Amino acid sequence: MKKLFLIISCCFFAANISAQNIVTETEIGAAESEVVPTPIAIIPEPVSLVKKAGTFTLPENIIVQAAKSTELKQSINYLSDRITTATGKFVSSVSNSSHPTIKLILNTQEDVQLGKEGYKLNVNPTQVVITANQPAGIFYGIQSLLQLFPAEIESKELVNGIKWKAPCVDVIDYPKLGWRGLMFDVARHFFTKQEVKQFIDGMVRYKFNLLHLHLADDEGWRIEIKGLPKLTEIGAWSVKKTGTFGDFTPPAPDEPRTYGGFYTQDDIKELVQYAQERFVNILPEIDVPGHSLAIIASYPELSCTPEAINYKVRSGEKIMDWSRGAPPTALVDNTLCPANEKVYVFLDSVLTQVANLFPFEYIHMGGDEAPHNFWEKNDQIKALMVREGLKTMPQVQAYFEKRVEQIVISKGKKFMGWDEILEGGVSPTAAVMSWRGMKYGIQAANDKHNVVMSPTDFAYLDYMQADAITEPKVYASLRLNKAYQFNPVPASVNAKYIIGAQANLWTEQIFTFRQVEYMLYPRAFAIAESIWSPIDKKNWTNFVDRTQQHFKRLDLAEIKYSPAIYDPIFTVKRSADKQLMVELTTEIDGLDIYYSFDNSTPDRFYPKYTAALQVPKDASMLRVITYRGKQPIGRLISMPVADLQKRAR
Repeated sequence: MKKLFLIISCCFFAANISAQNIVTETEIGAAESEVVPTPIAIIPEPVSLVKKAGTFTLPENIIVQAAKSTELKQSINYLSDRITTATGKFVSSVSNSSHPTIKLILNTQEDVQLGKEGYKLNVNPTQVVITANQPAGIFYGIQSLLQLFPAEIESKELVNGIKWKAPCVDVIDYPKLGWRGLMFDVARHFFTKQEVKQFIDGMVRYKFNLLHLHLADDEGWRIEIKGLPKLTEIGAWSVKKTGTFGDFTPPAPDEPRTYGGFYTQDDIKELVQYAQERFVNILPEIDVPGHSLAIIASYPELSCTPEAINYKVRSGEKIMDWSRGAPPTALVDNTLCPANEKVYVFLDSVLTQVANLFPFEYIHMGGDEAPHNFWEKNDQIKALMVREGLKTMPQVQAYFEKRVEQIVISKGKKFMGWDEILEGGVSPTAAVMSWRGMKYGIQAANDKHNVVMSPTDFAYLDYMQADAITEPKVYASLRLNKAYQFNPVPASVNAKYIIGAQANLWTEQIFTFRQVEYMLYPRAFAIAESIWSPIDKKNWTNFVDRTQQHFKRLDLAEIKYSPAIYDPIFTVKRSADKQLMVELTTEIDGLDIYYSFDNSTPDRFYPKYTAALQVPKDASMLRVITYRGKQPIGRLISMPVADLQKRAR
């Protein structure tokens, strides 16, 4: 499942609080009347936000009042750390105070409207109050509160000269879906324990609560399993390659296999605890029966194919032929053998330990993109089909999936797989993660399977988000506007069975954590709002305004993001007389495009784009840049005319 820049932030941006933000306006008689310097730009958009007159100012000594509760300790520590780091102010927590600065209140009687993760946030001139039924709601209320302060609150070091004010508001907020996930593929490239923590830190700012860890694939096995040492001695390591994944030359026998890594069981326990303290569950995925080359390189007896004894962990060379579509034709057999009883013994051992390490109720067992061509000619598979009355290869895989589900259930967990598990018949109790569009999720939910929506056309964050000339090329694109259109609960579905939704970040072409961040943001904002906020609160123009406010926050947090919304979109055609024509459009309003064909660098004194451009006969390069008013805001993009010629064919 295949599965910079310098942004000029001096023009971020006057307040534009639309009716989408404000339910009503309430005047508070004696409150301050000064203009609030920080626009209200909460992501994801709350269910209800009432802006009031006045501002709240952080005092030098901040008292956080909360009942003595171990459940609230982490939220208090989180809030204190975020405030103290940037402001330098002293924060203390007490269980009782006559004049607390911030009150955190857990309801003694449940507020049905708020549910388990909702909150009420009341910011007044002298005090902030966050109320919730459960500690998770308090934590999410804190995220919204922090977004009301100046962007400098995100700084990792002390910032002087800032008026630490927040606008007075009343917020009522709760999520649309309980499962709000991001998938992080740590198999294609290994990311350290600290980097996974950074990933979690980014998630919780925007109220995600589910980290899906893709722990095993052809390129690496990433979790210690006691009693199966070869999984990490052999399966966790490949040859380091740089360039375009999938097109690498096959490694030579003498090239060192030192690229990779794995998490010890103590590492996993630490990550689970770190996530839980931030109200995040971790869903482990062990992808079988396909995507299993790291397993087979470690234990070749689990393959149907005798030649597997010579297999190595994939380093990015081509191992699949997709020319005939799905399922692919395997060039090497990367599947576990459904007819081999040793496979089920192996999986029982693995899943016993995985179930003990991850307290979350589900285990994801993959099931996607399993090639069948090696199975089709295998005598063991043929005998299995006769013995079990199986007629097709999808039925062979369904046999495998049902046996694996029983192993998962025996460990006290629930089974989940990608939507291919629907083919050939599936157990009524299996949960489905729908990735090949929405239709499989709709089908599964209407058949009363629990479903998590994660469709490629809205939620695949490994896809390019800008023109291919600006970033590593992959086979598909997903711009911010399209991601923002994600509706995980369409009208045609039995909504009771849509337990959640998520975006997926596959990392074949993502080699560093900085690129992980670049691919996540701002599209993760769009996903967060699609799965938290009511659909009638979604407004593209307003979302863009808030996103641009958050760019400054990401800058101060030293988190990388994509400026693709400022880049022009190239559409290349040929006129009736075969002339090469280039249309330039922008994803957001209010931008001017300037261009050159003479190999020089355009600025706002160059020709401004107003209509489709005819490419001059001898031109070799089109250069474009976007401005907002007098300020450059987009990247300078240099587009070879030869590339335009190819696109017009």
